[in-house]
Amino acid sequence: MRKLINKAFAKIYRARYRRLAHTLAHPHDAQRQVFEQLIHAGRQTEWGRAFGYGDIADPKMFARRVPVQHYEDLKPWIDRMMLGERDVLWPGEVRWFSKSSGTTSGRSKFIPVSAQNLRQCHIRGSWDTMTFFYNQRADARQFACKSLLMGGSLAPYEKHPRTMRGDISAIMIKHMPWFARPFFTPDFETALMADFEKKIERMAHITSREPRVVMVGGVPTWSVVLFRRILELTGKRHMLEVWPEFQLYVHGGVSFAPYKKQFRAFFPSDQVSYQEVYNASEGYFAAQDQLGTEGMALLVRNGVYYEFIPMSEWGSDKPLTLTLEEVETGKNYALVISTNAGLWRYAIGDTVMFTSLNPYRITVTGRTRQFINVFGEEVMVENTDRAIEMTCEQTGAVVLEYTVGPVWLEGSSKGGHEWIVEFEKLPPDLEEFRCLLDQNLQKVNSDYEAKRFGDLALDLLLLHVAPPGTFFNWLKARGQFGGQHKVPRLSNDRKYLDELLQWLERTPS
Repeated sequence: MRKLINKAFAKIYRARYRRLAHTLAHPHDAQRQVFEQLIHAGRQTEWGRAFGYGDIADPKMFARRVPVQHYEDLKPWIDRMMLGERDVLWPGEVRWFSKSSGTTSGRSKFIPVSAQNLRQCHIRGSWDTMTFFYNQRADARQFACKSLLMGGSLAPYEKHPRTMRGDISAIMIKHMPWFARPFFTPDFETALMADFEKKIERMAHITSREPRVVMVGGVPTWSVVLFRRILELTGKRHMLEVWPEFQLYVHGGVSFAPYKKQFRAFFPSDQVSYQEVYNASEGYFAAQDQLGTEGMALLVRNGVYYEFIPMSEWGSDKPLTLTLEEVETGKNYALVISTNAGLWRYAIGDTVMFTSLNPYRITVTGRTRQFINVFGEEVMVENTDRAIEMTCEQTGAVVLEYTVGPVWLEGSSKGGHEWIVEFEKLPPDLEEFRCLLDQNLQKVNSDYEAKRFGDLALDLLLLHVAPPGTFFNWLKARGQFGGQHKVPRLSNDRKYLDELLQWLERTPS
């Protein structure tokens, strides 16, 4: 029976792919249609009346009239929506809010998720992802076996219990169509548990007895924790001995580059595919349409209108924004979105780079607050992730987590970068690893190379080895355990670096 069901879904996905491919081939038509729909809906809101949406005729007028927004700008409006007010940023009442803390702030943000946004953006994006996968893998069998999703949790808002808040993954699981539910594990009660430690333990016990798991979706950091626990419980050498039919790991939220070696050890087979998605609290923006190649297809008809700020404009009072027609490959842009949940010209805090313009494909290169440019080196997360990957390949090391900050100029001393790295497998020679890491960072970033030339401006990077479990326990101590929480890779100051160094001093080895 399950084979027949999967066959039927494969047929649906084939038809769906034809429609999706047509949309990706005509992205500007799709974006114009999305823009018009959003402006029309916005006219019914208090925000739309305040900014004169009634006579906005085109994107240029929209950009002139509505400033680029940050979370603090929209927060008073969102707070009112969470208390049940209607027609504030989006027509009607919005009852669901996704919790987004990211990596740069300990304070949570709450992002509106309207009914339209949930259906037409997040859920549609997940279907787009599987459409791409079934198009690439003729043997795909998501609907013949079971898939595992590592969700967050949900809770009513104390000030207005009708409003529900939680991770976007939990909101999506809660609204999963009835016909898809039999194909997922664990049970929904477990998937939505609030206590993440208990959830991991219960998930490990349940899924270790599910031999037909074919797909896992989740943030790599926490997936690693789950896989390790499953292997402890089963005594197996790798995950394919637990799930012999496994085909696909869907990942997003952080770069997968530092995790590749670990996952190859968990799933030692070329038949296992890895698919990157860009599903943020604010929207489902992109999904990898060609497995094994760099870049994710930008989803242009999912209720999101996109704009892009060149990094040279970032931080200015009135930054220039580009439309999709105006972007170029190989350049970093800060992403600005307007959505069918009432986020208007919202700077999401991510930076992206286009790898292709036909179709439009992007990579997420970092966060607008996660970079190091103290000395003009302009180091982004994609640079450090790539340097780590190259160095691990050269030395056989396996890196679990890392964070980097600047070393300030003091007196006659030079500046530099300071790294804290947690290894799963140590390199044979730490000093060699440090030198190679510095060399590889120079290879992938010419600005860093120029500052390092002859040791004239920057010294060789400093490297600290963190004991096993350091980042895991540090996040837990900060109240950022599980869910969407991620380790901050880069900072232009020493906030995270000094906090972690102090943590290491206080924590017994």
